Amino acid sequence: MQSDQYSYLPILMQLILAVGFVVGTIIISGKLGPKRTSEIKDKNFECGIESVGNARIPFSVKYFLVAILFVLFDVEVIFLYPWAVNFKELGIEGMLKMIVFMSLLLVGFFYIIKKKALDWE
Repeated sequence: MQSDQYSYLPILMQLILAVGFVVGTIIISGKLGPKRTSEIKDKNFECGIESVGNARIPFSVKYFLVAILFVLFDVEVIFLYPWAVNFKELGIEGMLKMIVFMSLLLVGFFYIIKKKALDWE
């Protein structure tokens, strides 16, 4: 029974080391880091271009919807790669499962086209 508990010891040691490293880095950077501030250093900076206007402008929900749909269908298409690599070993059963998967993918794709989720207004 004790051998099972000792097998978790490396995981516990790694967890303690990771948390200790993060906490130690935060404490050391707070004490040793530079504390000089100025108007130029505190200014917003992005890609060499000075910021203009407010960064809190509202985005259309359509933008986020298209991004989420892209990620969703992109992840689903990633599942095609292992199937294509093992195509011969999976046989007819694998082919039938992939037909079901692709049909569900196409049904979802046609659904979002019907709902006009990808149309910009």
